[in-house]
Amino acid sequence: MITDMTRGNPTKTLIAFTFPMLIGNLFQQLYNIVDSVVVGRYVGKNALAAVGSSFMLMNFFSFVIIGLCMGAAVVYSYYFGERNYSNLRKTIFISFSSIGIFTIVLSIILVFTTKGMLNLINTPEEIFLDSQKYLQTIFAGLIFVYLYNACSALLRSIGDSKTPLYFLILAAIINIVLDLLFVIVYDMGVFGVAFATVIAQGVSSILCLIYGLWKIEFIRLKKEDLVFDKGIFAMVSKFSFLTSIQQSIMTFGMVCVQGIVNTFGSDTIAAFTAAGKVDSIAYLPVQDFGNAFGTYVAQNKGAKKNDRIIQGVKSAIKTIIIFCLIMSIIIYMSSSSLMRIFVEASEVNVIKLGVEYLSIISVFYVLIGFLFMFYGFFRGIGELNISLILTIISLGTRVLMAYILSSIPSIAQRGIWWSVPIGWALADGIGFILYRRTKHKKLLIEEDSPKC
Repeated sequence: MITDMTRGNPTKTLIAFTFPMLIGNLFQQLYNIVDSVVVGRYVGKNALAAVGSSFMLMNFFSFVIIGLCMGAAVVYSYYFGERNYSNLRKTIFISFSSIGIFTIVLSIILVFTTKGMLNLINTPEEIFLDSQKYLQTIFAGLIFVYLYNACSALLRSIGDSKTPLYFLILAAIINIVLDLLFVIVYDMGVFGVAFATVIAQGVSSILCLIYGLWKIEFIRLKKEDLVFDKGIFAMVSKFSFLTSIQQSIMTFGMVCVQGIVNTFGSDTIAAFTAAGKVDSIAYLPVQDFGNAFGTYVAQNKGAKKNDRIIQGVKSAIKTIIIFCLIMSIIIYMSSSSLMRIFVEASEVNVIKLGVEYLSIISVFYVLIGFLFMFYGFFRGIGELNISLILTIISLGTRVLMAYILSSIPSIAQRGIWWSVPIGWALADGIGFILYRRTKHKKLLIEEDSPKC
């Protein structure tokens, strides 16, 4: 179902568009969690640590690709809002072909450099081989990560957030079934978990592509669309590159943090892995809301309905505050029970460390909610450089403070946990200042098209 976000009540429009994205990403997180639960309970603590240690590297390169797709989606949304379907199709051709080639080359390089990357992040010897198997399998299947995200970004940019949900649910079901089959029945260990993920992503991505081409007539490429338009290529390149840099900086910061976590041993790695899964689900709705807000802003900018953008900001602030307060209370009160989902009750130290992490982070979810809103706003109006600056501030502060605070013996791991809200708070403060400056200068009113 295609949604025109240039009409109707902003709050209802944003929530209706966000909800399918949220459900889909919850399913995606579900099969990531199942990966952790299956290896943690049926293979062992070291296997859980191996998957957790690998997860940050996997995310880093996945988000490079996802960022490229998200950047192209801003241009899709603009041309859809403008009702310029010819340029929309040309953008689809240019972005799909260029990003696809990049993904294939990247995948080959990563498979052969996995060992060096694991050494670089101080991966402990007892989990090194499992981490290597897991990552090489995931890297070999990156083409499916690209294909699904390219198709879902296109569909969401034109207001269809439900169709990607259906294929993501299918992927989650396939992944869970294959996880249990490969690990419990065939004893394939962490390789089985990774292989199940690749198969699930492959099925969902191919089906999503077939659906888009079959069902939506105005995105079907015609002979005259298969051309290299320098202006469109420049626009797509800028938006995709800057968004990819933003996404990769976010995950690179997490890789750096993972390297610090790894120095504290397997218990801390396992706790950080399990608590991080809970944490990511807790603020996933505001992350999806921020992405939906970016689409909302871009469509309205293309339609030159700038008053709706300001209305959307006010609506977003209220929605984020309400939701984040609810999630903060839930996670804070149930942190111990949530940790026991991932590890046996006998792993007292792992549970203790995870509860400590969640008790600190959960109090500050509203800060990450506002940060995602700023990302969506600045991406939607074409000021991707500001989104990039905010990301650098947030992650740079987190890595620096994690390193400094964790090196103090009396603070240790708690320094890593406290570095998170410190980074969020600083980026939010600067984001608010830049938003006010942008609004007062009326940049979003004066711009008629995305900046090339």
